[in-house]
Amino acid sequence: MPQYDYDLFVIGAGSGGVRAARLAGRAGAKVAIAEQVQIGGTCVLRGCVPKKFFVYASEFSQAFRDAKGFGWTVDWARFDWPTLRDAVQNEVNRLSGIYATNLGAAGVEMIDDRVVVIDPHTVRLTREGRSVTAERILVATGGHTTRPTTIKGQELGITSTDAFVLEALPSSIVIAGGGYIAVEFATIFSGLGVDTTIVYRGERILRGFDHDVRAHVQADLQRTGVNIICGSTIEDVSGLSHGKKLVTLSNSMKLETDQLMWAIGREPNTANMGLESAGVRLTERGAIAVDAYSRSSVPSIWAIGDVTDRVNLTPVAIREAVAFVETEFHGRPLAFDHADIASAVFSRPPIGAVGLTEEQARAKGHKLKIFRTNFRPMKHIVAGNDQRVLMKMIVDAASDRVLGVHIAGVDSPEQIQLAAIAVKAGLTKAQWDLTCAVHPTGAEELVLMGEP
Repeated sequence: MPQYDYDLFVIGAGSGGVRAARLAGRAGAKVAIAEQVQIGGTCVLRGCVPKKFFVYASEFSQAFRDAKGFGWTVDWARFDWPTLRDAVQNEVNRLSGIYATNLGAAGVEMIDDRVVVIDPHTVRLTREGRSVTAERILVATGGHTTRPTTIKGQELGITSTDAFVLEALPSSIVIAGGGYIAVEFATIFSGLGVDTTIVYRGERILRGFDHDVRAHVQADLQRTGVNIICGSTIEDVSGLSHGKKLVTLSNSMKLETDQLMWAIGREPNTANMGLESAGVRLTERGAIAVDAYSRSSVPSIWAIGDVTDRVNLTPVAIREAVAFVETEFHGRPLAFDHADIASAVFSRPPIGAVGLTEEQARAKGHKLKIFRTNFRPMKHIVAGNDQRVLMKMIVDAASDRVLGVHIAGVDSPEQIQLAAIAVKAGLTKAQWDLTCAVHPTGAEELVLMGEP
């Protein structure tokens, strides 16, 4: 008889957990995966995917305005929130079903239950009230939105999870936070006609991105009607008549709004899972501490994705899952390299970034050449749209290697994927410059920035 019930037991059926379970199952392992909510995880159900659909919807308002410059008349356009909300929910449910189908095709047993880790090889299915054993346990439970529990009236606000299923679109909203989730939802709501205000404690939104990009995006959001209040926090929330809220800020400002949204960060899903009792070491933020191969302090327990709080992006979780399966089920040790990971923010304008920011490069001691361009896209000129594109390239002066590329403007998330290949490959600025431009495109500026 086998020593364990399963070769691999995966806790959490998000993008990372599903990929690991499916690949391990296809490799011949006996695999089970448990999910207490719905297969698909944050990205598919309440994150990247529905968010991107909402961004698409929000862009039509500007597109209709731009169309007039090209001879189109679209004065009849109107927006219906329930149509968008329900269509997006139908799509994410369809994707969840595809995930389940793929798991079944790989021979993975799917368990609808909450799981607690008992010891290095045992988990407890809390709803079923039974325990099962596994040679390997993989934790891929992701993270969750947070609320400021010490603020009076915080329960009157929503989080990004709630925003996808609002019964009605508010006429005004205050968004607490200045990270990419706050900025993306400010872009969405304002694009759908909602009077939108960001309240952020820092001096400028999008901490962690290049300072020029941060300034560029903040200015354009303000130009297009988003009110941004920096250097302040929310101190109190109280209810008013007709469901409105009164938000009091640390600078003594009072904002009356239909809706309040908390976008102040996410935390790893590790609470009440029995991990510490089983010997798994957690970080100060409650994430699972792992080595380069995603192994925890317990040799039989691994963790991937946002629950490890390394680089909290869906493609990273998937690549970590692939590396785990390569190492454990194919005998080919593989550690995923977390350097030079490209990312996108679907703001207005959108951002694409890869590699070091100017600040990070200088902090590492590099002597730099900075290449920068700021231009109005060809399409926007005829449309009468004042939105501009910022492109910035960080180059090591000694080696000529391109250390980072940062774009804020139309199509930048699409462009950065190809730029990331060059940055990851360590190409020099001279090699970029040898590449012939594709004309007329915005992307050609990436190989035409001649003078630092």
